[in-house]
Amino acid sequence: MRQSPQAEAHSGKDGIRSGSDLQRRFPLALVMYAVLAVLVWFTMDAGKVDVFGRPVELRLVPLIIIGGLALRTVLAVQADKVRQDGKE
Repeated sequence: MRQSPQAEAHSGKDGIRSGSDLQRRFPLALVMYAVLAVLVWFTMDAGKVDVFGRPVELRLVPLIIIGGLALRTVLAVQADKVRQDGKE
């Protein structure tokens, strides 16, 4: 019995996506991170907050978090590529 493409895209544990579905969604995810970063940049005040005694722009905090999420997404795609190469 064949599974649907949606079912084949899931690895089976915890609903983690893999394969071509992940590759198809990857560019969209990076574009959405970029849009979110632009929105943060233009909507947040450029106030300053002290971090370890040094002033840091407040808008950098969410940008660092968004950058970390984008990095995690890139690493997940690369890990999936490595896993797919190992199966072949």
